[in-house]
Amino acid sequence: MKSPLAAHSHGTTVIARTQIDTPGTLKSPRDASIADFSDYLRTTNNRNGRPYEEATVENYVFAARALDRWMSAEGIDGDFTVADTAMLNRFLRDYFRQHGQGGTHSQQRNMRHLFSYLARETGHPHPYTDALHRYSEQKQRRPATLSADFIKDLLEATGNGRARDFEGARDHAMIRILTEGIRRGELLGMTMSALPDDLIRNPVIRVVPLKDARASGQGRLVLLTPSSARAFAVYLRVRRSHRFADSDWVWLGTRNRGQFSTTGIRKMLIRRAAEAGYGQVTPHQFRHTFSHDWQIGRIASDATFPGRRDREAVGA
Repeated sequence: MKSPLAAHSHGTTVIARTQIDTPGTLKSPRDASIADFSDYLRTTNNRNGRPYEEATVENYVFAARALDRWMSAEGIDGDFTVADTAMLNRFLRDYFRQHGQGGTHSQQRNMRHLFSYLARETGHPHPYTDALHRYSEQKQRRPATLSADFIKDLLEATGNGRARDFEGARDHAMIRILTEGIRRGELLGMTMSALPDDLIRNPVIRVVPLKDARASGQGRLVLLTPSSARAFAVYLRVRRSHRFADSDWVWLGTRNRGQFSTTGIRKMLIRRAAEAGYGQVTPHQFRHTFSHDWQIGRIASDATFPGRRDREAVGA
């Protein structure tokens, strides 16, 4: 199986989370706590006054489930309030042995939100004390970028603009727009009411949120290439026959399901990459690739990098 990465990216480890644990039948007090925590995140705003993105919710819930699995393996009964600083130090050390420095840093950072929630809702003493061993962020490496051959083959796998069925037209349009450098959350958050009446004559879309400036109502404009605008227009025509065509969400699921999900876009890219004969790929690698091309001048030097005010580090 071929690698989707550009030549200079080979050797970079890419971890794609292909499965997100979701609460099913509640089996334990910890299952109930995770379900309540998930509901809380989906019904409150972040510190910038905007709802949490679904990907963020999934990351925080994933961290809670990782702790839950470890507690079960260790034979620890009860809910999460039995966890103190010493227990978390044991858990993080075991997690480090399997996932290394970077993975443990992310787990520790994301798990903090579970205990902040428990402290607020139940009065449980917050275990993130000075005695908690900290796992610092790994030194930043050059983000993996995608090869031109991979992007070409991926677009061909989705019909290269010829598809007129719903799934083919949707997948092709989404991949085209990802190559414009927008973030996964910005793509999935697009609404019909924010689109121009004619994408061909006016190929400009507004996306939110702008990273590091996510106050309610903020956003930015993205000028689509002609190929992306045509693919988007084809999808919107096919979308009219969908059961949820009246929904304000632009991207809809197959089999007449509603809003397309964060997990859905990951699975779609993995499936389409496999069809083209490549290994796994993540949505944010398209942004890394756009950023890299912009910095080395493959994209017009006077272009504005989407979501950034100046030429910042690749992979933002």
